[in-house]
Amino acid sequence: MHAREWVMLVALSILWGGSFFFNAIAVKELAPFTTVFLRVGVAALILNAVLPLFGYRLPRAPRIWAVFFGMGLLNNAVPFTLFVWGQTHIASGLASILNATTPLFTVIVAHIFTEDEKLTRNRFLGVLFGLVGVIVMIGPQVLRSLGNDTLAEFACLGAALSYALAGVFGRRFKRLGISPVLTATGQVTASAVLLGPVAFLVERPWAAPVPSLEVIGAVLGLALISTALGYLLYFRLLETAGATNLLLVTFLLPVSSLLLGTLVLGERIVADELLGMALIGAGLLAIDGRGPRLALHWLRG
Repeated sequence: MHAREWVMLVALSILWGGSFFFNAIAVKELAPFTTVFLRVGVAALILNAVLPLFGYRLPRAPRIWAVFFGMGLLNNAVPFTLFVWGQTHIASGLASILNATTPLFTVIVAHIFTEDEKLTRNRFLGVLFGLVGVIVMIGPQVLRSLGNDTLAEFACLGAALSYALAGVFGRRFKRLGISPVLTATGQVTASAVLLGPVAFLVERPWAAPVPSLEVIGAVLGLALISTALGYLLYFRLLETAGATNLLLVTFLLPVSSLLLGTLVLGERIVADELLGMALIGAGLLAIDGRGPRLALHWLRG
């Protein structure tokens, strides 16, 4: 990837890094389907409102909407619901580690279904380094709770697999000539259409108490920051960097959260976190191809 794409990847990790925090607040008072529907529904309203400013309008062709709905299912409806439900049963740290399996699933899915993103030794080793780095950063002790709630853990793994499938599925938007702005808007709009009836039929949100200002703020953060802005960057990166490189963002999420905590809240960085960041950095360099080249250059003097 080029420098611009790395900057976009880091920016996306910051935008998405807050989603676990916002989810943890929202599920205190909102049911899982309702939380996810509000997230994509408000994001859809925002993106549809600003779409004319970019000079676009949503297409009407049924075949394009079929792709929007497929992407909305794989990239929003399924993983958002599984993660929100999973976080009501397991710790957010363990959920973050399970989320970090997304690149591992992606290199396998991309190898099976694409011609230009085949599995290589560098990619496989890079993904393993990154996954170990995430575990070291968050703390291996979190893994002690693994197996306490197997269903919730499998839900988070299912969400990670769904993200991987979405990354490969979403490559077709470039072939269809659809811009990232239209793709982001179409996807979240389709997701809202899918999730609205489910939330209303299953959870009857109108019967629930009015949420607090804290929860309303968390939903707005999920919709505007993690979803609307996040997916504008997501589809731009998918178009230029490919599915495998794009979903490396899950390795950067704990790094972004740590650095934000240090800069904004004055939290201290400990040795394990530095080691974890180093492992993640090594993994990213290996996948990008620069790590092995730099090592070879150093050995040759």
